[in-house]
Amino acid sequence: MENTAQGAPARRTSGVRGRREHRVVRPIYVAVAAAVVLLAALGVAAFGPRLWSFFTDGEAVRAWVDAQGALAPVAMGALVVAQVVVAVLPGEPIELAAGYLFGFWEGTVICLAGGLVGTLAVTAVVRALGMRVVRALFTAEQIEDVSWLRDSARFELLMFVVFLVPGTPKDALTYVAGLTDCPWWRIALIATVGRIPSVVTSTLAAGFASTGDWVAAGVTVAVTLALVAVGAGAYALARRRQVA
Repeated sequence: MENTAQGAPARRTSGVRGRREHRVVRPIYVAVAAAVVLLAALGVAAFGPRLWSFFTDGEAVRAWVDAQGALAPVAMGALVVAQVVVAVLPGEPIELAAGYLFGFWEGTVICLAGGLVGTLAVTAVVRALGMRVVRALFTAEQIEDVSWLRDSARFELLMFVVFLVPGTPKDALTYVAGLTDCPWWRIALIATVGRIPSVVTSTLAAGFASTGDWVAAGVTVAVTLALVAVGAGAYALARRRQVA
């Protein structure tokens, strides 16, 4: 943590208000942010209240993607990007649909590629619009839940660990990361590599299910739930120690 003048203890930032607020916003961030906001507005206008029900319905997702024919992988990737950007949307049905339709390997690649593009878009949006976009998407409690990570001197390491563990608040952390001084490419790298375990467990289980191997699918789901439980407990313990 930074120190104030004359060695006085550093003052913890309020919430997740970061030093990025005082940096010059690059034109590329503004351009990407404008494009993302426009696409989001078009999506809401096109789907409206059906957006949430669509993203939570795995069968609907699979049917829509499958109907795109040769463009199905692109359509699947676009849904992953949309879920990362519109962070209130659930990601699990999308990952399961990817594994079911495309199998483990291709489904995993599609999800990771979409997650990478989504993370880059989120970083650009946050660095162009600042804290206002974070507050628009998340409650004060959700922001506070990850603010201790942003304020840590080991932010990048902690972010990577949080992303590695299924069941931790990745969506809010992706947005909060954009408020830090961490370079955009490191945020993208950490988030993409860190998503691998979560994506793999989903696409693997769905891939087994698509071939009728329900025993393997059940074992994968059981292992995933165990990891989620352990990860949630470890995250809660680390948070209590950090903010104590």
